[in-house]
Amino acid sequence: MNIGHTYESMARLVHAQTGEYPTAEGMSGAYRAAISNPAMRAMAAAPAGLDITYEDGAWADFCKANGSFAHIFKGAGPTDGPTREAWDSKVTEALALIQEIDPSLRLMVDLLVTDLVILNSGADGGGSASQLPGVVVMSPGEKWEVLDYAMCLVHEAMHLNLFVGDKVYGTFTLSSRELDADQYRALSAVKIGQRRPLDKAFTPPS
Repeated sequence: MNIGHTYESMARLVHAQTGEYPTAEGMSGAYRAAISNPAMRAMAAAPAGLDITYEDGAWADFCKANGSFAHIFKGAGPTDGPTREAWDSKVTEALALIQEIDPSLRLMVDLLVTDLVILNSGADGGGSASQLPGVVVMSPGEKWEVLDYAMCLVHEAMHLNLFVGDKVYGTFTLSSRELDADQYRALSAVKIGQRRPLDKAFTPPS
């Protein structure tokens, strides 16, 4: 799934809501406006940039209240200013590294990841969900380097990309809730230690 596929899927999603296809230059703003529809997610996306919040932020509260990413939030505690500043610095460096490796990949991350929630739960991984477009939850490991942050961001961006594709192309014929059933689980998810629903297992776990 390359940047061309990404633009096409996002444009189709925007068109489904507005009746208009955005230009490449206007794609980011148009997509963010589209997913800010309350029918798409609970809180609006910022017009631009990556909004980073933590265990006491609005997205963390929403996820905990709705049981989203329970395996990542479990064990998360309060964090202080220096810890958050260190995380922010690593994310900034990670984005720069992605840009250096492949500008198209960085563009894909910028387009798809609008909100990042960072925790200290010890889960050592990240998560995204089809019902929360743009949102990524991350719990960095103590020994994570810049490359680990970069890989997590790219991995979750690819999940978000697949979720957008599913919305416009109907990759899966059942809802995410229905795919939670045992008969629709496949592929070993090493991090979680259990088989995953097909829509979650479509790419390997981080």
